[in-house]
Amino acid sequence: MNILITGCRGQLGSELQLLEEQHPQHTFFNTDVAELDITNKRAVERFVIDHAIDGIVNCAAFTAVDRAEQDQQLCGLLNTLAPGYLAAAIEQRGGWLIQISTDYVYDGTNHRPYREDDPVCPNSTYGRTKLSGEEEARLQCSHTMIIRTAWLYSSFGNNFVKTMLRLGREREELGVIFDQIGTPTYARDLASAIFAIISQGVKPGVYHYSNEGVTSWYDFTKAIHRLAGITTCHVRPLLTDEYPTPAARPHYSVLDKSKIKRDYALDIPYWEDSLSECIQNHLLIP
Repeated sequence: MNILITGCRGQLGSELQLLEEQHPQHTFFNTDVAELDITNKRAVERFVIDHAIDGIVNCAAFTAVDRAEQDQQLCGLLNTLAPGYLAAAIEQRGGWLIQISTDYVYDGTNHRPYREDDPVCPNSTYGRTKLSGEEEARLQCSHTMIIRTAWLYSSFGNNFVKTMLRLGREREELGVIFDQIGTPTYARDLASAIFAIISQGVKPGVYHYSNEGVTSWYDFTKAIHRLAGITTCHVRPLLTDEYPTPAARPHYSVLDKSKIKRDYALDIPYWEDSLSECIQNHLLIP
């Protein structure tokens, strides 16, 4: 197949590129804004037709959650309109779309892991535009798979793990939220899952993927520092109210992954094992 990867210089896109050589039967077109402006409907149509694209993995998104509250127009272009353009273009080719989405489509009031059919109720601009992007993608392409993920990190790009490593080395004390609960997701694990899905056949519908287990941002930070050997920074637990942000975050966004494990026989790694792999093997320790 000819497969288009958008957002190829981001966390997930970079991890997908690392794994592409393991799938020589496919031809990959790795693009970011310099190669393809996915907010330009005609440019998307031309690219998909000219390169005879069979499937698209859309990793591109506006992910600056707080900045989205001030830059709602650009956030809407990237997170809502662009997925619709990609979906419409690939539908004309009879192909498939994997649209990456987020736990922020939920309001975080659950007391059990969210299932794919649970009601959605985003409480931030980022979450609302990502949910609208899901809807546009499914409306425009009959063979759209939505993968909602959470707390994504990698050795590429900007993310929580790299920020906590930097601050842990720079500061003697650090306050981190302890009353927001979820599951970190190593982007390389998600990339591997996406290739397993492509190999077995993309099924339309909504799926959840994160690593296994549950933690808070505070406990996540403690694990990051422990695995990186950072011992000089005291990490204090904070309540959400003590650290106000422009965008609201879900207090609980653990995702139930039963569906994707059942349909694709995935063996999903535990979050701390994947964190250790990322820190130890991917140049995050100087």
